[in-house]
Amino acid sequence: MESWLFLLIIFVIAILGKNQSLQIASIVVIIIKLIPHTKNLMQIIQNKGINWGVTVISVAILMPIALGQIGFKDLFNAFKSPAGYIAVLCGILVAVLSAKGVGLLSASPEMTVALVFGTILGVVLFKGIAAGPVIASGMTYCIIMLLANFGIK
Repeated sequence: MESWLFLLIIFVIAILGKNQSLQIASIVVIIIKLIPHTKNLMQIIQNKGINWGVTVISVAILMPIALGQIGFKDLFNAFKSPAGYIAVLCGILVAVLSAKGVGLLSASPEMTVALVFGTILGVVLFKGIAAGPVIASGMTYCIIMLLANFGIK
């Protein structure tokens, strides 16, 4: 019963925050939950969903290349400014943090609750995008490791 209430609260928050992505996501989860015998499906989505989402995002990112809107000239031009180098470094950093974050989520599933709550707040209150949990978990991993080096747990 608690999970139904939690999902409905998230849906209402998404409506109040006018966040269509979170509305759709919560409705999809509620519909899947309504269908009998979908526990295995929900566990598959839980285990594989982030990878599927990253794949869909990657496809969307590659579309301007496929449409001929971005080419090698644009890539080379990116390296003509400090902003281009910063973008490449940030891309590398996010990729590494995300990989560490996925590992943290696997090792500490309880961390997911705090990350999801933070992501919902970021989406609703600050008009963010719900791609944050993986990156946030990577940042969390780095901070935890940093604190551990100082003997803080």
